[in-house]
Amino acid sequence: MRTLFRILAPFALFAGSVTAHAQEAIRLWPNGAPGSMGPMQAETTADKKPYGLITRNVSEPTLTVFRPDPKIANGTAVIVAPGGGFHLLSIGNEGDGVARWLNSQGITAFVLRYRLLPTGDDFGMVMIRRLMNFKSLEAAIVPLRPLATADGEEAMRYVRANAARFGVKQNRIGMMGFSAGGAVTMWTVLGAKPASRPDFIVAMYPGLVGNPLTVPAKAPPLLAMVAEDDPIVRPEAGRLVDAWKAAGADATLVTFPKGGHGFGITKSGKASDAWPEHAQKWFQAKGLLNK
Repeated sequence: MRTLFRILAPFALFAGSVTAHAQEAIRLWPNGAPGSMGPMQAETTADKKPYGLITRNVSEPTLTVFRPDPKIANGTAVIVAPGGGFHLLSIGNEGDGVARWLNSQGITAFVLRYRLLPTGDDFGMVMIRRLMNFKSLEAAIVPLRPLATADGEEAMRYVRANAARFGVKQNRIGMMGFSAGGAVTMWTVLGAKPASRPDFIVAMYPGLVGNPLTVPAKAPPLLAMVAEDDPIVRPEAGRLVDAWKAAGADATLVTFPKGGHGFGITKSGKASDAWPEHAQKWFQAKGLLNK
């Protein structure tokens, strides 16, 4: 429990005033997103060192496009879903930073700001209480799940429908989700809708995927990664991989002895720093880095 508190305490300290962070983004639902979590404060993004950019109160989902150098662009696209316990998005460490790394591999990236739980300035302590009592967090996200799932599905449909515009191939569009974003990624896949099914998925320390876990027909290849000392969602990655394999689908599990939860793209000096190399090798093996 002390380890969990050390992980979450910085979020509890991050409250009060926030700063605007302007980025060019595509509105997923130009006529308004379907469904609602009720009244919410305005969306805010703040740079909280050393944790980077954190976004809250997303009610109008967006995709932010990160294009690779045309000289190395390979036609593969990845929609990146940052984590944050459904209370916030770790937009720097698990969003924009990851997108730039994907660009270095020739991959076009789209950072997804999916809908979140409404929060006030006390969001840090609220999130800690819920994470210490997972049942309360599970209950809180019940009405959010269909909304976040719809955002993931619409993101896939949008990128696939506009593949030519972005210079990507319609059959090489995947999703990479971190923590809660890993749940959004899996919900998108488990929806089993052909138009919005990713062609491949990377689940980074996914959590709160829930049940039932019914692997869809023609399930896309899955890469799941997690640290052995993750105090929050360690078993979930293995559960997903086991389910995929039991269904005869392609799945790979990579674990790191140290890394904790939420390591993202930021280097920490722990074993989890090696995850990009593992992802690169997996992409290469699947032919996703070939032009």
